[in-house]
Amino acid sequence: MVKLLAFSGSDRAGSKNTQVLDVAVAAAHEAGAAVERIRLSDLRLPIYGGDLESAEGLPTGCLEIKRLLKSCDGVLIASPEYNSGYTPLLKNAIDWASRPMAGEKPLECFDGKAAGLVSASPGPVGGIRGLFQLREVLSNIRMHVASTLGVVRNYGESMTADGQIVDERTRAWVESVGRETAALATKLRAGASA
Repeated sequence: MVKLLAFSGSDRAGSKNTQVLDVAVAAAHEAGAAVERIRLSDLRLPIYGGDLESAEGLPTGCLEIKRLLKSCDGVLIASPEYNSGYTPLLKNAIDWASRPMAGEKPLECFDGKAAGLVSASPGPVGGIRGLFQLREVLSNIRMHVASTLGVVRNYGESMTADGQIVDERTRAWVESVGRETAALATKLRAGASA
């Protein structure tokens, strides 16, 4: 059974993006993946800076996310769109996790793993611009990003207060991200062990 790590780029209480992630996670479970959920804000990562790293080394939260990423076959990520990009919380976590440790291969936490991306927005674009940037970054750090992006537009109309996606076509897109990521992680793991 493949293992996915799921997290949201939003730490806001009642985040619609975290609720959309729940839908993708449920679909990945149904597709046979084990999924571990984390909150990035629980890692208490300082803003990345080279001088900070040189003076203090990798913080505890960095070591923890690196451990979690190394133990999984892929990730499911939800990210709201901030000024046409993905969130600083998410960017900072990726930057710390990409920092090398002694005896570690370059980008070991990410290399060859699957990634599935979802987003929700109160507007008509649904966060797609941020996901395009995130997909590019994840591809550059050697992840394999699922082709389907799960985007929930106008979430005030398309979602209930408790996070149910009422638009069937949109819900199907988000669910397909979970299933596709589980299948991609399975394929990549089988290829790595062949």
